[in-house]
Amino acid sequence: MPNAYDPYREALVVERHTVWPEEYEDWSAADKSRAEALLHASPTEATELDYTRQHSGFARVIIVTPEDIDRVSVA
Repeated sequence: MPNAYDPYREALVVERHTVWPEEYEDWSAADKSRAEALLHASPTEATELDYTRQHSGFARVIIVTPEDIDRVSVA
């Protein structure tokens, strides 16, 4: 179920992925890395969150939105 925090799947997360929209392509790798760390530190607050099933568990996928960037105050 996309866009919903799932405690069961969260306990089995083995990878974290971040999808950046084109509007953030001019951000430096350091800025993106800092934002990713903050976003993944509080996945319950992510606007667009999904889990992808893998052999060893789940990958958490956060699709970055302007609301997320406002929340983590990285810009």
